[in-house]
Amino acid sequence: MADFSDLGLIIEPSDLAARLNAPGLIVVDLTSQARYAAGHVPGARFVAPSRTQLGTAPAPGLLPSLASLNALFGELGHNPQATYVVYDDEGGGWAGRFIWLLDVIGHSRYHYLDGGLLAWEAEGYPLSTEVPAPLSTPVNLAVDDGPTATLDYLRSRLGASDLVIWDARGPLEFSGKKVVAARGGHVPGAVNFEWTAGMDPTRHLRIRKDLPQVLEALGITPDKEIITHCQTHHRSGFTYLAAKALGYPRVKAYAGSWGEWGNNPDTPIDL
Repeated sequence: MADFSDLGLIIEPSDLAARLNAPGLIVVDLTSQARYAAGHVPGARFVAPSRTQLGTAPAPGLLPSLASLNALFGELGHNPQATYVVYDDEGGGWAGRFIWLLDVIGHSRYHYLDGGLLAWEAEGYPLSTEVPAPLSTPVNLAVDDGPTATLDYLRSRLGASDLVIWDARGPLEFSGKKVVAARGGHVPGAVNFEWTAGMDPTRHLRIRKDLPQVLEALGITPDKEIITHCQTHHRSGFTYLAAKALGYPRVKAYAGSWGEWGNNPDTPIDL
């Protein structure tokens, strides 16, 4: 089993480089097929980001079917003792969504490579174009509903004093000036903090060091239940990851996101 026991959720390229040959390690690349083919962390297995989503309108961000999850994790060689290191090249959106998937299947051995492929390259670590052969490990996963907020759950929690809804979309979407569903606007009471504002562009899109202070000023604090969403739970993959990395104890992803909420004629909306 790969020894990552002394590391937290967020790791640096040097942490991964020192453990690349550790047994039981599964490195997951969530960039793009072209970027992966051009060079990836040695030994990393590519997962097309689309495979992390259901992909069906009006709420493509919902969880894939259990059969699809079994197939995906079987190809990765999943087992209960495996340690995952997950990265992308956009600051953590798709990687964070994959970490949510790991939470959903009840697997807690995982780490996020801060800065992803950008940080790995910037620090001079090698890239590989070798593609590991897909595995065919039989898996029989079970889904834990705990990490996920459904539409009904979110609606039932509206107005609760111990709830913060973190909307990771852009301000034009939040205000309803940009409409990408049947209706524009935001969930009543939601706080808007756009996902890329949580990244440090001077450090290869690593999570901002001052993010705890920034979130506290917005009222996004660890004493609250955090439910985060965007349009399809891609951008909010980063905010889900960031809240967990900061040690927030109650974090859920609203996977249906605005694709579901904004296309439902019966959900309340603020502008």
